[in-house]
Amino acid sequence: MKCVYCNQIDSKVIDSRLSDDGCTIRRRRECVACGKRFTTYEKLESTPIVVVKNNGARQLFDPIKVKNGILKACEKRPISVAQVDEIVKDIEKQIHNSLAQEVTSKKIGEMVMERLKDIDDVAYVRFASVHREFKDINTFLSEIEALVKGKK
Repeated sequence: MKCVYCNQIDSKVIDSRLSDDGCTIRRRRECVACGKRFTTYEKLESTPIVVVKNNGARQLFDPIKVKNGILKACEKRPISVAQVDEIVKDIEKQIHNSLAQEVTSKKIGEMVMERLKDIDDVAYVRFASVHREFKDINTFLSEIEALVKGKK
């Protein structure tokens, strides 16, 4: 690593620590030539994930959009923000681990519903009604009946 003071290329690592978020490593370095110390950060480089929408449009994956959709479904329900954050983190991790560069919005919605089904039935039905574009009350009833059968 190049010294910020004398531009010498050789330096030695004195201390390494993992950041609070667990995604960055902080390294304390000392220049071999001038002896001054400086800090560097290493962060995992990730490839961007593209979301393919129902209409064929493509946009970058944004976990904040996923979180906002879940929060709307969970409004006035006994679900903590920490639980929502955990769902979003889990989905983001699953998408990155799939190594696919593109994912459909339909797949993301299914992943959200899969997790909401285990946490809160009402939030699940709310999210499903938007994601699956329920057209009438019968669609709601059939989804609720399927949910009740699955719980038995």
